[in-house]
Order: sequence, then structure tokens, then C-alpha cells
Amino acid sequence: MSKYLNNTLSKISADKLASHTPSAPAPSHLPDSMISSVSLLPENKRLILFTRHSLRERSDGNGFASYQLPLTPKGRILAKSWGRWLSGHLPYSLDVDSISSPIGRCIDTAQLMQEGAGLRRDITHQSLLVEPGSLVTEPEIANPVFKEIGVLNFINRFLQGNLEGTKNTYQGGLDILSLFYQNQPQHGHLMLAVSHDTLLSAFLAVMFDVVEIDWNDWPKMMEGVFLWFDDKLSSERAFYLAGSGIYRPISSLLDGYRAAGYHPSKLLLPPEVQWN
Repeated sequence: MSKYLNNTLSKISADKLASHTPSAPAPSHLPDSMISSVSLLPENKRLILFTRHSLRERSDGNGFASYQLPLTPKGRILAKSWGRWLSGHLPYSLDVDSISSPIGRCIDTAQLMQEGAGLRRDITHQSLLVEPGSLVTEPEIANPVFKEIGVLNFINRFLQGNLEGTKNTYQGGLDILSLFYQNQPQHGHLMLAVSHDTLLSAFLAVMFDVVEIDWNDWPKMMEGVFLWFDDKLSSERAFYLAGSGIYRPISSLLDGYRAAGYHPSKLLLPPEVQWN
């Protein structure tokens, strides 16, 4: 993910970034892209931080991270420090409920970020922020493939529509967007949405409309993206990714979904949510 953001940030003048970059040092071990994104945030939006969990214990060499792996002591400090930093340096209130993968290290990340901000809010467990449940629909088919080819190849095959037991690529992105849309905070507030590297990498690839990524695109621990929706009529509604230069109408994702031969009725949209 760093490559996505850094490619765009490199096009922005150094003077502009310098004039908006907070002077306080970033927390230790925080990925550089996060402070660069903070520098470009607008004010008074219904802001969402979709982030990978903080530093955890090591997994095996093929990307297989047990759900039992906890945050490291440094990871706990980082999450709390990042929450404190955001609370003290953004014109946004974090005093809002969070959403999270039901896996312990994600819940702990959200809780520690809240604590760093001096808060104790509810953390709702969301099945769309963990696998299986978000992109994977038939784990008995997809899981053996994941173990055979590794996490990066697995995500690339998903992006290319060449992976049984998973959703259509656009449906995966739209379902996550729908979750965020339904849980938007009030204007001037920032909601935390804590998940895993696989979902964050796949989501961003769909948003950037790419069908293959490499390890340079992979989100680091405690790396994420700030996003918000505009306030236009539903037929023109779009969302933004801070630091990426992306402004994308929801209708463009729906067009790609329909072009693949699917009907919007399969999307996980409640009746009151209408993209178009």
C-alpha cells in the first residue's frame, strides 16, 4: 500500500506538504504513509480510518498468521500512541464507536487506540472485516488454495476473478464500502475500522482498479487509509481516499459489477442504502 500512496504523494509539492504536516513527531514504528495522509485531510468530514491492526507476533514465512497471534508489547504501545497522536493533532473527535474484525489483535488495537485518545467506546465485531466472511464465501474451497499458493498469489487471483469460493472482485469492494457507509460517524468525527492485511490490500486494489499487486503494495502493521463519502445525491455519490488522489463514484464500481454478469441484489446492502 505504501507504493500506492507514495506515488501520489510524490506529485504533491514539498512546500504544500510541509505547510500541512503536523510538527509533533509521529509515534515510533508508525508507517510513514500515515503522517503523509494526515497532512492532506480536509476538515469536517465523516471520516473513517480503515487500518490494519498494530504490530503482532510473527507468522510463518508464507503469510499464514494464526488468529491466536497477539499484539507484541511494542504493538500495544504503538496503537495507544497513535490514538493519542490522532486525538491531539487532528481537527476530529474520536469519541465514536469503533468497528473491528472479531479477532483479538484487531479488537485490542481499537481498544488501545481509544484508550490513547482518553476514550472507552463500544467496539462492534464485524464479519466483513475478517476471513472467512468478507471476500471468502466458501472456505472449504478457498482455504486449501490459500495454503497452497500463499497470501499474495491468493489476493492476485481474487483480483483477477480466478479464484473459486470467493465473491466477485467488485462485490467484495462494494460490500466493504457499504459497511463503512452504514457506520459513518457524524461530521467532524473519526471512526476506527480495524482489520487485516488481506482485506485492506484487496480493498485498495479494487479501489485503484488494479488486478495485480506485489509486496510493495502490502499494508504494514498499523498502516491504513483515511476515507470519506461526499454528500451528493445517491446517483452521484462518491468516496475519497486521503493521500491517494482517488475520487471515485460508486456508480463506476456498480458498472464493473454488472459488466461481470452480476445483479446488485446480491450485494450486502440493506433496503435503506441505495447507491444509485
